[in-house]
Order: sequence, then structure tokens, then C-alpha cells
Amino acid sequence: MGNHSEPRTVDEDTGSLDQDSYVIAENWGAQINFMIPLDRESLRRCKSIAKRVEEKMRLDYEIVRALKCAELMRGGFMIHPKSKHYVMCHDVVPISAIKPKPKKKFGLF
Repeated sequence: MGNHSEPRTVDEDTGSLDQDSYVIAENWGAQINFMIPLDRESLRRCKSIAKRVEEKMRLDYEIVRALKCAELMRGGFMIHPKSKHYVMCHDVVPISAIKPKPKKKFGLF
């Protein structure tokens, strides 16, 4: 910020403008702002929304991971057990592997 001015006066004899002086006024300063929320409800709401978005992103990741692993298995492929990525699909199993087999009645059938 600053101001440079050249005050002039009119010479009565010639009618010209004569420079009387030259003034320099420079001002230096700084500004610091602090914002303090008066309503903490908006902060709580923002954190709640962020948590839900994070949970949704995690769910999306897990569903896509399971779908891609199942797609690999249907195609007859799997990730090699010695690979560091094997753990990505080790917990994806078909329902038939978990579903209990029906018990035979009377041991005949």
C-alpha cells in the first residue's frame, strides 16, 4: 500500500502548474485471521458424512474385490498361493463350500 502525490499550485503570472513538493506515504502491514466456529453441529455433521463416505468406499472395494475373485474362479484361475497377492482372494469361497449338506434320513438315502 502506498501513496505518491505531487501537489501543484497554479502560477498566477503564467497560468501554469508548478510542482510544490513530492509526498511519499507508504504504509506496511499484515493481516491474520482466525475462524472459530460458533456452531459445533456443522463439524459433527461433516465428520459423520466423512465417516459414511469412507464406509461406502470400503464396502465398494470389498464388493469389487469379491466379484473379481469370483470371476477369476469361474474362469478356472486363481492367484498363486506363494504370491503376495494371494490373500486378496483367500476369503472368497462359493456358498456351496459353506452351506451344510443335508443329512440323510434313516441312513438309506
